[in-house]
Amino acid sequence: MDYCVFIQANDKQMIGALLAEYAVRRNSKHSDKFDVRIMSYDDFPFMHAREGEMFLRAGGKRMWVRDDLQSFTPTRFLPPQLMGYKGRALVIDPDVFALGDVWELFSRDMEGKAIMCRQKTGRKGKRGCLATSVMLLDCGKLTHWKVEEQFNAMFEGKRDYMKWVCLQYEDLKTIGFFEPEWNDFDHLTEKTRMLHTTKRKHQPWKTGLRIDYRPADAFQLFPPRHWLDRARRALFGDYGLLGRYKQHPDPKQEQFFFGLLKECVEKGVITEQQVRDEMAKNHVRHDALEVLAKTPPLPTA
Repeated sequence: MDYCVFIQANDKQMIGALLAEYAVRRNSKHSDKFDVRIMSYDDFPFMHAREGEMFLRAGGKRMWVRDDLQSFTPTRFLPPQLMGYKGRALVIDPDVFALGDVWELFSRDMEGKAIMCRQKTGRKGKRGCLATSVMLLDCGKLTHWKVEEQFNAMFEGKRDYMKWVCLQYEDLKTIGFFEPEWNDFDHLTEKTRMLHTTKRKHQPWKTGLRIDYRPADAFQLFPPRHWLDRARRALFGDYGLLGRYKQHPDPKQEQFFFGLLKECVEKGVITEQQVRDEMAKNHVRHDALEVLAKTPPLPTA
């Protein structure tokens, strides 16, 4: 098929990925026109081969480990290769959930651009970082994306992870922008087309669990908290003293996530036993079934 949605995933975020796939299909009137594929970390041996090695990130060195909440990130550059550099791909993170019809993206005029995405906000945005967590790709224009080779270059000091995921190795003339609502950062309104629960500490399905992601390094003299964080990691490990995931500040977003999960369980897309298994692995909050029971049904798609 000429169109495919690719969802990145690993063990820790598989429930999110399954719901992301369900939401994409649920909310499209044209789901027969595109495929959906989950790209799981474990499907790509070249990443396993670098386990425990140091790679270049934001000018410093970081250890590559499978057991990280976002170890799947390099797979976001795989879709053109997986499609034989033909057709269009929409790649999304496993914590991105469609409310709109993704066919509106697939069928839009890309005006000759190879990539469409949105800009990041905050400090990263000011530094020119683009959000690759949702990208519309014209695969035929991205034949220079050789992911295994470029991934290995990070360990040789020839490619910086942050520049790669911010699209700073790309010609800006080949990049266009879609509306922010297609990658709405922790913001849910009637205009939202794809909700991205990007603030990891508040992801609705993680509330109460111990934090299991590694905060990003920032190699700066100021503020001093960056140096304190590096000392914390050296003394207590990657997740030491990080605390627990917090309640999402927007009840609507938590209700939307659990509304999707409720439908999936009722339809057998995800079984109750799968939810229990993910709870036992500390990938899903331990009161998930109680929250599910109290969650009202979503409006009809």
